[in-house]
Amino acid sequence: MRTTVLLADDHRIVRDGLKMLLEAQQDMEVVCSVGTGRDAVSEALKLNPDVVVMDIVMPDLNGIDATARILEKLPSTHVLILTMYASPEYIYRAFHAGASGYVFKESAGSEVIVAIRAAREGRRYMSEEASDAVMNGFMHLGGLLDSGSPFARLSRREREVLQLFVEGRTTTEIARAAFLSPKTVDTYRSRIMTKLGVKGMPALIRFAIQNGLAGPKAP
Repeated sequence: MRTTVLLADDHRIVRDGLKMLLEAQQDMEVVCSVGTGRDAVSEALKLNPDVVVMDIVMPDLNGIDATARILEKLPSTHVLILTMYASPEYIYRAFHAGASGYVFKESAGSEVIVAIRAAREGRRYMSEEASDAVMNGFMHLGGLLDSGSPFARLSRREREVLQLFVEGRTTTEIARAAFLSPKTVDTYRSRIMTKLGVKGMPALIRFAIQNGLAGPKAP
């Protein structure tokens, strides 16, 4: 039986390359390819793939929060993070959200295939580079989400709204994307600022980027 795979990356050239690579394998089938975190969630819920290959930085919803949403509804699905980010904090957050693997785009190729097969079999997989990053910083960062990180004070929904603000979305656009009223979005914004101890949107956005919640868009 073929392993069904959903690809989520905001760069079409990456998705197309991965699709060609995976469909050359007799035991794999790419059932969907999407460019946003929100689409990754909605299509995963429709298709129930065996494995989702997920980038971290994407429009609408970041890959880590998308991973948590997918696994909340589809616990039998496995998510493999494929990214350019080597930060131990990203690695911790990915596995904290339930990811089964973490692979860097620079080493993508046969390693992605190995990682997908490992995830399908219920095993975790980390590339050598990710393992090195974990060894260098994992013990220090292990408690960030539970204590030291300022974003530990925010709910998942609040982090989602914050990311959309960081991406430059207006209140109306966020309301439409998140299925909220504009008034509710304003309430979230005020609550986020209060929890993080910042005043004004420029300060809030700068704070979010500096603390790694929503990093710069990958080139």
